[in-house]
This record gives sequence, C-alpha cells and structure tokens, in this order.
Amino acid sequence: MSRKSNVIVEHLRRAQMNELLAAGKRLDGRGVTESRQMKIETDVIKKANGSALVTLGNTQVIAGVKVQPDKPFPELPDKGLLICSAEVLPLASAYAEPGPPDEDAIELARVVDRGIRESEMIDLKKLVLVPGEKVYAVFADVSVLNVDGNLFDATSYAVVSALLTAKLPKLEMKDGKVVDTGEIMKAPIHTIPISVTMARIGDMILADPTSEEEACMDARVTMTTDAERRVCAVQKGGTGTFSVEQINYVVETAISKGEEIRAKIKSVTGSG
Repeated sequence: MSRKSNVIVEHLRRAQMNELLAAGKRLDGRGVTESRQMKIETDVIKKANGSALVTLGNTQVIAGVKVQPDKPFPELPDKGLLICSAEVLPLASAYAEPGPPDEDAIELARVVDRGIRESEMIDLKKLVLVPGEKVYAVFADVSVLNVDGNLFDATSYAVVSALLTAKLPKLEMKDGKVVDTGEIMKAPIHTIPISVTMARIGDMILADPTSEEEACMDARVTMTTDAERRVCAVQKGGTGTFSVEQINYVVETAISKGEEIRAKIKSVTGSG
C-alpha cells in the first residue's frame, strides 16, 4: 500500500534507487523478485477462533478470526459468510490517523477478501445450518501494527494462516435454535490462495515493495493464485500502466512465488 500522495521521497534517495535498479539491485540488497524475510506465528490471540501474526521485513500484521451464527446474504442463501476488515493502527505509521478506516484500509480489506473469496479457499456451502436462515459467519479482522510496504501480501498471509489454523465451534439446530455442541471442527478448506504484489518503477518490476519503493512506483499489481496455479484475483493500483509482456511476467512470478510462499505457510500451519 502506498504512502499518502503528499509524501515526497528525497531526490537523492530516488536517484540512488533508480541507479541501483538499473543494475538489477535494490536499496536493501534484494534481487528484483526476492521477498523480504517472513515470519508467521499462529494462535497468538487466545480468545479468537484462529489468529496469526505475520512479519514481512519491517511490516507487521495481526489477524484474528471470529466465528458465530448469522443470517446468510439474501442473494446467497446456501452459503456461509466470510467477511474481512482491516485497520491501520495510529502507531503503525506516521501517516496513520485515528478514526474510521480510510480508503487505503478499505481497499486493503477488499483486496484480501477478494483473493480469498475468489479462490474459494473455504467451501462456504459447508457452513450452512439452515439454507436462507442460519449459517456460520466467519469474520477475519486485521490490525496493521507496523507499516513498511506491501500490506496487501502481509495481510493476506495473516488471514490465510489464521483461517488454516482456526478452530470453529460445531453448531447444530435444535428446536429451531442454534446450539453449540461443545465440539470443534476445522474450516472446510479447499485451497490455499497466495497473493503476490509487484511494483513497477520505470522499466523494472519489483516483488514485495518496501514503503520507499511504493513511494517511487508508477503502478502496482496484486495477483492471487491458488494451489492449482490458477489466477483467482487481480488488483491494480497507481496511475501507471503495465504492458502485456509485463503482465505475463507478473503472472509467471506470482505462480512461482506463490508456490514458494504456500509451502512455507503449509509448513507453519501444519496444513496438508
């Protein structure tokens, strides 16, 4: 996610970045498609049904999953609910302000929600108690603890990891009421979606951009793929454009990096 539009990267820093990129290098020494070091911790919020803390470089995001019975959407009576929300805490960035989520936080939640939803990570049809009346509602709430670029991927990895390790209460209908049986079950997982965000600065395409790189970027694209190497969702940001060749490159990179990151998440969460 970019910093606010009124943030100006110092001219010398920008010139240094462009000079390094021309040589295929970055300010932090990474290769153009290399991600920062990532750490994932699960079950960090004891009161939640599932949770995960993701540290991606200096970017840090925590996600909590809460499950409860609710009414289905009228147009989707045979599916449970999945709702993602996000907020950037005031201490996470010098540019974050207290109050309701701004347009950047709203976009963050929507992009993450779309990637998970369109991949059909969770089989929502298996979260129905009474079609049209009662279903499981899965709420994934995200708090950004520190901002240093690429909130989209860090947030997505946190939500995905929280869902993979979530323990849902086993509910059933009895005498027209929802009853908690006291048992738990895992979410009906179908696949593991992985988002990969890349930024274009001039002619270079960079994976996992930092805040400084986002401040210099011409355009950004977040692409989510599933375990079958299919592209499930795409979100473009910024005023610049991508050529057909660049988009093809992004697709190839998103698939290959997706497999790499998916393997790490599976290892950490114990998912098969």
